[in-house]
Amino acid sequence: MIANKIKSYEKIEQYDTEITDALSENYSAIIESLGEDIHREGLEKTPERIAKAMQFLTHGYGLDPLEILKSALFTEDHKQMIVVKDIEVYSMCEHHMLPFFGKAHVAYIPNGKIVGLSKIPRIVDAFARRMQVQERLTDQIKDCIQEALNPLGVAVVIEAQHMCMQMRGIQKQNSVTTTSAFTGAFERDKTRKEFISLVSNRLS
Repeated sequence: MIANKIKSYEKIEQYDTEITDALSENYSAIIESLGEDIHREGLEKTPERIAKAMQFLTHGYGLDPLEILKSALFTEDHKQMIVVKDIEVYSMCEHHMLPFFGKAHVAYIPNGKIVGLSKIPRIVDAFARRMQVQERLTDQIKDCIQEALNPLGVAVVIEAQHMCMQMRGIQKQNSVTTTSAFTGAFERDKTRKEFISLVSNRLS
């Protein structure tokens, strides 16, 4: 016989209580300033939800991308290009607090050291989950890999759509912004073209 006891649903979350309370209070004021009734059913818990969402969306401030890379370095005599492409990027435009999202393509040419492949998407996320501009994000990823691995070259390309352009302002829904940053061997035309070819084509 099945016991006639049903546990109530409980979602376990870990957020800084003080930060959550402070943000919730501010978001309550913002919602009321927009002309809404903060006490109606659909909005009663919205300030707290936003407070938690914003902490998640900016959790990159609590991460050290350089240490993430250094935690998985391996000695290897491989000197060919290593490419990790189509890395999902989700970030917040620091000018309007609206999302921008897309894909990052990252490559490096080792110089005696390689890094665990999962660490590259991790540092992309660590930098992206902050108040950002796409140009800075691209450079930060490049500089971090260059510092941690001292490779023969680093290449980073990010393609993203910006809600501050699509939902407001110029309202161009099909616009895509592409940024790039290169060091070392990737500053040579031949190497850069090889990288662009690899991230642009699907390998069979």
